[in-house]
Amino acid sequence: MRRDSALDNGTARVGEVTPDGEPSTSSAEDVARRSAVAEEQEFLDLATARRDRLADHLQAELSSEALDALEQARQRMLRQQYEELRRAREGLVFGRLDGLDGSVRHVGRVGLRNDGEDSEPLLVDWRAPAARPFYTATAVDPQGQARRRHIRTTGSTVVGVDDEPLDGTLTAELVGEGALLAALDQRRTGRMSTAISTLQREQDNIIRAEATGPLIVQGGPGTGKTVVALHRVAYLLFAHRQMADQAVLVLGPSPRFLQYIAQVLPALGETAVVSATCDTLLPEIHVGRDESRPLAEIKGRALWQPALENYVTSLLPRPRELKLRWEGEFYVITAPTVAQALASAVQGRPYHRARAAFTEQLHHLLADAVVEQREALMNEMEEGFEDILARVDKDMRHDHHPGTTPTGSDIDGLLSEEEIEQLRSRIAENATIARFIEAWWPTLDAETLLCDFLTDRTLLARFAPQLSPDEITAVSAEPTPWASSDIPLLDALADQLGEVEALQPQGEFVADLARRQRGWVYGHVVIDEAQELSEMQWQMVLRRCPSRSITAVGDIDQAEAAHRQTSWAQAVRAAFGDRWTAAELTICYRTPREVMDLTEPVLKKAGSRNAPPRAVRSSGIRPWELTITSAELAGAAAQAVRQLQRRWHGGTVGVVAPADRIAELLAVLSDVPVLTASQSKGLEWDATLLVDPQGIAAEPRGWNGLYVALTRCTQELGQLILTQRSP
Repeated sequence: MRRDSALDNGTARVGEVTPDGEPSTSSAEDVARRSAVAEEQEFLDLATARRDRLADHLQAELSSEALDALEQARQRMLRQQYEELRRAREGLVFGRLDGLDGSVRHVGRVGLRNDGEDSEPLLVDWRAPAARPFYTATAVDPQGQARRRHIRTTGSTVVGVDDEPLDGTLTAELVGEGALLAALDQRRTGRMSTAISTLQREQDNIIRAEATGPLIVQGGPGTGKTVVALHRVAYLLFAHRQMADQAVLVLGPSPRFLQYIAQVLPALGETAVVSATCDTLLPEIHVGRDESRPLAEIKGRALWQPALENYVTSLLPRPRELKLRWEGEFYVITAPTVAQALASAVQGRPYHRARAAFTEQLHHLLADAVVEQREALMNEMEEGFEDILARVDKDMRHDHHPGTTPTGSDIDGLLSEEEIEQLRSRIAENATIARFIEAWWPTLDAETLLCDFLTDRTLLARFAPQLSPDEITAVSAEPTPWASSDIPLLDALADQLGEVEALQPQGEFVADLARRQRGWVYGHVVIDEAQELSEMQWQMVLRRCPSRSITAVGDIDQAEAAHRQTSWAQAVRAAFGDRWTAAELTICYRTPREVMDLTEPVLKKAGSRNAPPRAVRSSGIRPWELTITSAELAGAAAQAVRQLQRRWHGGTVGVVAPADRIAELLAVLSDVPVLTASQSKGLEWDATLLVDPQGIAAEPRGWNGLYVALTRCTQELGQLILTQRSP
């Protein structure tokens, strides 16, 4: 297939061999080619042997039994190191930097040291600062480097070497153009793979950016947003080891998308990661129905956050005098005392934690009241009944066993500190007292409470006055199974309520612990397709990362969600205000130039003011169209898919169509993904069959959807145009 690249003069392909091991040419450069490949093969063999020795050593260490918590923690660390080495079989070495000072550093998937603790690294980890020039050095800014070499391997064999002089003799816009374009030309497998050997400068700058606040990355189709997001996770877990203690949350737009990216982070050796969608963040909660776009937009607004906060606050008990019965006697806790205890308990706590704090205080107050009443009784007895008290004390001494020493109430009728503590314990365990507290300050269930709130027009009008009467009617008429837009509301309410009891950690790894706990606080959150998040979904993110160490990547021009934001400033204002950093990916690596040329008019019809990203590669295949009738759709689609599958044998083909055509197409296309534009977001195939593009454009935010659908292919785009589409 013909390659047409404006950058073909940027890289010197020094060494390349064919699959049978022979040089690709027999020119005078053969000696240099053979020498370069042999040199890197020798190093790869050395690095592989060193990795194997280290892995064997770690495996032996892990075979011993961990006898205490310290040894268990050590073994968890060793197991992570072992897994990282084990997974680094493919692409162990992929780069080399030759310094102006004569130094040579090889760059790879993991770091390897030579024998000896103080020895120089044999292989530099791609995330280490020493490896950064491999991604960022240019002829204009060589960063102390004379040459960059990309090493291409298949298994344990070096199959090609691409050299880039950094002295200005050759200029290239892309880093490692030969390796990058070779990777882009490979057949798609339906799973994303790592890209550590072909990351580009603008991508690397974002991957290594500081993680001290929200970073919003705008990038059009094919710019590598997902690659950047995932490799940033791996970099941050390497550079900030403490993040592994808290885990990193990766939020994607759909389960299909998460399956597509599932192997990337494990391949990079990272396990302290939880992957989810906004719909799956709450343990044991599942979306049970679809909903209309207008209702999704209403329930995605930021107004629900203060509305639910104020609603839960209204459910707190009001201070009043409390009269409790203990062992046949009534004790009164005055209204001012209750008010003071309430204020102390509620301060900075969610509903149930405040309830627990108040309950503990009430147990103490009741115990104090019992003690005070007993002391008052004893004082009365001392004033009027000394003789009776004397006889009682005499009897009590007579009842004691020899050798015992009377204390506390045994001597003077007053309780000792130990006895008072026992009294408090008895009060805390008393079922009658517990029932009293439950009646006055009940425990609440978040699901039941939210259902009651959303179906009560009076409550909605009181706590969400921004809603119009028609909007209140629409919300209150919703059926009971949870819809997607209910999940952030349920999360907000659950956060205001808090846990009834502290959860016991379960699981050996931090990701397992985090996945099971709604209130887990993550070290960092990465969001892909972030333009789809509603204001309430952004609040979900903030609750899981109050430090605001957040990376969000997306394309505001691909937004298809029900919300009305058309800029990042609008999208994140409710969550971050203006305290966020913007970054941009401007180069399209995936989608060929022939396809990207179709997108500018679509973007304009979508209302975008942005230019599409600049494509730097060409597939040499012009997008094609076939005009058909609705009656011909099934047959034409099946035939087109078969032809594409033959042309891209070993790769992937995907079909994108309007929602009302999916069922018809699924009936005849069982071996390829058939998706709506929204469902295809973030995915890629060698070839895309786009069915009824005008039908997609007619859907809500349809021009944005069509922009997504057009840009899913890496090589070939075909379109079936319907002539009888109903208006």
